[in-house]
Formats: sequence, structure tokens, C-alpha cells
Amino acid sequence: MDFMRKLSFLVFLLCMLISLKKENAETKKGSPTITLTSSDSASIPAAPSISRPSILSKKLDEVGNQGLLDSPRYDFYRETCPHAEATIRSRVRHLHEIRSDVPPALLRLVFHDCFIEVKFLAPSPLYNDIDLVCCCAHHLIEGCDASVLLDSTQGVVSEKESPPNETLKGFDLINTIKSELEEICPGIVSCSDILVLAARESVILAGGPFYPLQTGRRDSALSFPEVATFELPRPEDDLPKTIALFASRGFDEKETVSLLGAHSIGTFHCKFILNRLYNFDGTHNPDPTIDIQFLNLLRSRCNNSHASSLPPSSSPSLSPSSVDDSLSSSTKEPRMVMGNERQGSGFGTLYYRSLLQARGILYVDQQLTAGEETETWVKAYAADVSLFRRDFSLAMMKLSNLGVLTSPMGQVRINCSKVG
Repeated sequence: MDFMRKLSFLVFLLCMLISLKKENAETKKGSPTITLTSSDSASIPAAPSISRPSILSKKLDEVGNQGLLDSPRYDFYRETCPHAEATIRSRVRHLHEIRSDVPPALLRLVFHDCFIEVKFLAPSPLYNDIDLVCCCAHHLIEGCDASVLLDSTQGVVSEKESPPNETLKGFDLINTIKSELEEICPGIVSCSDILVLAARESVILAGGPFYPLQTGRRDSALSFPEVATFELPRPEDDLPKTIALFASRGFDEKETVSLLGAHSIGTFHCKFILNRLYNFDGTHNPDPTIDIQFLNLLRSRCNNSHASSLPPSSSPSLSPSSVDDSLSSSTKEPRMVMGNERQGSGFGTLYYRSLLQARGILYVDQQLTAGEETETWVKAYAADVSLFRRDFSLAMMKLSNLGVLTSPMGQVRINCSKVG
């Protein structure tokens, strides 16, 4: 992220220069002149009084008065679209009856959207006031803004095309829900709200807990595929890397362990664990932390005939890929079911118990037992499903609130894959 930090700093400097230039221009318009008596006499503007507020300060005050820093609230659509949440709930349940992949697809989709962090916002046609953009750039963090749903356009590369997002599913699910809402309440419900609410419903359908969510998010007009490529957790990450990534988004070790409980559902392509089974860390041997019987089971389902060293950026992240083989690419690849538990039964519990038995499918999962604090939480969740459900709910609420845009920033897209 050194490049992003440098770019952010350059944006800040540019904004300051623009602000100073405009302030000087404003001063020239309204200030008296002083005539020098030297032979090279010239008129220059008098220096502004120290007590005079700067244009930058005024703009910040205006932005504050406009409620730019306002946050989402519960039942945001109570008056404008009172049936929004019920419509999302019923549509997700209907789609789940048709397609079993709905819960893992939506859960993974919301994570890939919300986990992307960009701490500045460059000027765009959507935000045509350069002062507004500059003054507020440091307040904006791209997160749960439905940027992952955007398609590529001329000159703009979609986050969908970043390697970790190539196996994402569920875009059509969100579009289906959006189309129905547009018939009921045109231009009212944002795609980012649809995504977090649909993901919550998918958790419930998978046997997980209900958690309250605020609404009122707005959709981004920007996409950051480079950040998605390098900032999403990967299956091969060790514990320090995982903790550091989640900490950069404000999650502590307990929240990290609870969020990874999402690996209870869905399936995973064998290609993402082949190196762990056959050539761990370039040793030509399996990962020594895998239980030997479980290793033999994994090898029986994922043979090494197609094993190859995959570039780190081509790995998926947090939530598993979808269950439904019909959503796969034309080339059928071997897959592993992430959890042994039935949907609707003990969401998360068996996942943590398997880690304590050295039977985690992904290295990033098994690494949760490599640290003292993380292992403590693995043991706690394995023993107490109520504790896990509570902590998972809180962590998902926090994830769903990362870096949201609120009015007047952002937009409400009519089509979730295109900027309005």
C-alpha cells in the first residue's frame, strides 16, 4: 500500500494548493491595495487579517452542515420504501430454494466488497466540486459501497477482474433483487444496502444468527482492482499476516477468529490447497500440521495431477466459493466441501472443532491454532455455540459498517453493475 499512501499524500497536497490558490483569488477581489513609492511602484493586495477564516475552513463548515459525516441508521427506508427489507428477505429465500449456492456466494461477496480499504477519494464526474472532494477526502474510506458489483467500462477496470475476485458468484442474485426493488421503489434502495442485507439473510439460511443492520449506505462510482488484488486475505496466509490484515480494518484477534467461522459453509476449489497437500512451502512434502488421516482423505479427493504453483494473488479469500457446480467455469475442477455440518445445524461449531483436531482444510484456518490468543477463541467457539453466534453477529455488524458512503456522497445506482 506504499503507492496508495503516496497517492493519497499527493491528492492532499493538490487539494491544499487549490484551496490556497482560490483563497488568494478571493482576497484579491475584496481587499484594498497599497501603492509603493519606489520607482518600481506597483499595487499589491493587503495581507488578509489573521482572524479572517480561510476558504478551506468555510468549506469544512459547509460540509459539516450538509451532514456529510452522517451515518446509516436503523429502518432508513421506513418512509421511502417500507417493504425494502422484507422484499430482500423473501427474494433471497426464494432464490435459495432454487440454488443451494446462495448463502456462501452472498457471504463471500459482501466480504470482498467491505474489506477493500482506500483512504482517499480522487475527483470524479460524480463529485464535481473540487473543494468538496479535497476537504472531505480524508473522511472517505472505500468499504461497503458495492464497488465490487461494478462492471469494467472504458478506462475503468472492475474489481471483479482482480485475481481474488475471479471466482466470485452472486452478482446475478443482487441484480435480481435490485430489479424487483426498482419496480416497487425506483431509485431509492442502494446496491450496497441490498448486498449487506442479502448477506445477512444468507447467514440465517445457513444456520447462522440474525444480526441487526443499519441502512442508508450509498454506492460508489469508483473501483479499486489493485487494492482488491493485494489487500484481501488468502488461503495460504500465515497467522501474523492474517492478524495484520484484519487489524488494519479495525478487527482484533477475537473478531478475526469469529469472522473466519464463515468457512463453515460452501466449497473450495482443490487447486487452492494442492501446494499444501503436496508441496508445502516448496518442500515437496505436505504441510506437517495436517492430521495424517485427514491428509489422506484430502489427497484422495484432490490429486496432484493438476498441481502447480499458483501466484499468491490468484487465491480467493474469506468465504468459500459457491456450492453449485453449474456456476463453475466450463472446465470442471475438483472441489472440497468446507464444512461437514448440515445447513441450519450448528453453524461454526464443527469448523472450530476440526481446527482443534488439525483438520482445517485451508492453511489460513489451521493457523488460528498457532497463536495463544487465537487458539483460546477457537477452543471457546468449539465449546460454546452461543458465544460464537454472539461474537460472529457483532463482527458481521462491524464488517457491514466499514467505510460506508452516506448522502450527499455517492449515489443510488439503478443498475448495480453500472455507475448511474
